[in-house]
Amino acid sequence: MIAYPAILDVPRELVLELAKLLRAERRVLGTRKGTRLLTCFKQALFVLVWFRTKGDVEIAGAGFRLSRATSYRYRDEGVGVLAAQAPDLHDALAEVAEQGWSHVVLDGKLIRTDRCAETTQSVKGETINAWYSGKHRAPGGNVQAVMRPDGQPIFVADVAPGHRHDLTVARDTDVIGALNWAASELELPTLADSGYEGAGQGIKTPVKQPADGQVLAPDNQAYNTLLRATRCLGERGFALLTGRWRALQRVTVSPRRVGELAQAALVLTRIENVQLRASC
Repeated sequence: MIAYPAILDVPRELVLELAKLLRAERRVLGTRKGTRLLTCFKQALFVLVWFRTKGDVEIAGAGFRLSRATSYRYRDEGVGVLAAQAPDLHDALAEVAEQGWSHVVLDGKLIRTDRCAETTQSVKGETINAWYSGKHRAPGGNVQAVMRPDGQPIFVADVAPGHRHDLTVARDTDVIGALNWAASELELPTLADSGYEGAGQGIKTPVKQPADGQVLAPDNQAYNTLLRATRCLGERGFALLTGRWRALQRVTVSPRRVGELAQAALVLTRIENVQLRASC
C-alpha cells in the first residue's frame, strides 16, 4: 500500500466544528486523554474524507494508520454525532417562515444501497424484497426531504424500505402532518409532484391528466406550468446533498442507516453553507 499527499476541499471551520462535536461526545463517554489513536481534529478529518471521496473505509482509515475495526468505529461515531444535530421539522419550517420564504418543496429520493435479503408482504399478499424499488429497478432506501425554494435542504426524514411509495413514507414519518401545520399556522405552503396527491390542503400538487383522454382545461394547464416552474429549483436539494457528500451516492452499510447518513450530510451542509442561515 502506497501513501500519497492529498487535499480535502472542505473549509477548516467545518473540520473544527465536527471536532468540537466529537470532543463533547468523548466527554460524555468519559474517554481519558491520550487513549485514542486520533485527536478529535484528526478523527473529524477522517470522517470528512470518507464523506467527500466515497472511498473505502479501510483505505481511508489506513491513511490515518487505523485498523479496519477502528476505522469503522471512528466513522460511525462521527456520523452519529452529526446526525444527532439534525433539526426538527417544525423548528426548520419555523426558521424558513421567519426568514421570509414563500413556500417549501417536498421531494423523495431512492438512495442506492447494496442488496439486502430482507423480505416483506406486498399489498397483493406477495413476498417481495423490502429494499428493492420496482420504480427505479434498484435496491435502496426511500428518504423524504424538505427544501427551501432555492434548493437548500432544511430537513431529512428517516429512511423507509425502497419498495414503499413516497406519500406513504411521508405520512408515516410525520412529514405530511408537519407541512400541513406549516401551511395553516405559518402561511408556508408546500409544493410537491403528483406522487403526493391527496396529502392535504397545505401541499400543492399538479392537476393530473383526465383518465378518459380529455385535454386539461387551460386554467389547469397554466396552474401546472406555474407549479412545476416554481418547484423545480427546490428539487435540487438531493443533488446538493449527494453531489457534495458522495458517500450518499451508493451506501454500503445497512440500508436502515441511510437516514442517519443523510441527516449527517444535511448537518454538514448547514455548517458549511452560510446561505442556510440567510433570508430570501
